[in-house]
Amino acid sequence: MRWYDPFLYPFSLMYDGITRYRNSMFDNGKKKSTHFLIPTVVVGNLNLGGSGKTPMVEFLIDSLKDHFQLATLSRGYGRKTKGFLLGGSNLGPSDLGDEPFQIYSKYGDKVAVAVGEERIMAIPEIIYHRPETELILLDDAFQHRYVRADFSILLTTFQNPFFNDKVLPLGTLRESAEGAKRADLIIVTKCPDSMKEQEMAVFRKKIKEYTDVPILFAGIKYGNPDPLFQPNKKSYKKAILVSGIANDRLFKEEAEKRFEVVETITFADHHRYTLSDVKKILDMTKKHREAMVLTTEKDAVKLKDVAFREYLVEIPIFALPIKVDLAETDGQYLIEHITNIVKDKAYIREI
Repeated sequence: MRWYDPFLYPFSLMYDGITRYRNSMFDNGKKKSTHFLIPTVVVGNLNLGGSGKTPMVEFLIDSLKDHFQLATLSRGYGRKTKGFLLGGSNLGPSDLGDEPFQIYSKYGDKVAVAVGEERIMAIPEIIYHRPETELILLDDAFQHRYVRADFSILLTTFQNPFFNDKVLPLGTLRESAEGAKRADLIIVTKCPDSMKEQEMAVFRKKIKEYTDVPILFAGIKYGNPDPLFQPNKKSYKKAILVSGIANDRLFKEEAEKRFEVVETITFADHHRYTLSDVKKILDMTKKHREAMVLTTEKDAVKLKDVAFREYLVEIPIFALPIKVDLAETDGQYLIEHITNIVKDKAYIREI
């Protein structure tokens, strides 16, 4: 126990009571959930960020984009705009939010990327602007109960599973762990390669105290660093790390396996980079002339801002791509299940 936990307990109890009351309002029908004709899949979590929602959404996009016309919808956390927006070449991370902009930067117009605080209003907007849409992936909408999704995927990390966490501000849970009962599938993310079957059994047992839905286990895999601006085939042994994500522990661990880390610059999640930050990075490269700058995909899309290009284009700066690592059979199970939901709903004529 931390020394200040007793002071936080009353606030945690109050927050827990408020969220339980809100959930009960939806459960007994006093607050209404809308079920749309178009198939919808939620990817969410119980805790504050860092559970791997964006890599999971990208996994679903990669697996489904050749079969369906997809759209993603999120609130667009951290953006400076309001209301409904559809991703376009004229919009940046301050317009869409970090994660939606990352997805748009990666897939472009192959996937409709939408943001809107009120998802119940945004879904009809998507259908209006992109009538060819066949499936909507709702990113970080597990607590947005005004929309009743056809399939809800709950993510929880190996490092901080929801059943060991506490409600804010004592812990990082947005609601009681009992909220897990609303999930149709739970995926334990960021699992180590060395995870044993015995450890999986422990997780299954703990999770089944709350719900009896299927449970999958997923790791993460990193690709080769990609240059942000221009091709760079030089081999680097040293790296300067730059990150502004909810939890950069695994990013740092992976970087330390590959490089000698000479400097680390860490910002808060959803950090909005300034010219001062960029100049600090530039100064680091002058200090360590044999080192590359290594950052996350989420940070890379912000550092590629045209305002920073003249400062960063000449230095060796790379993004470390990350993907979900699901067992082949688990991945097939997940995609087939979503595909069957779309078929059964018969929203489209033919698959």
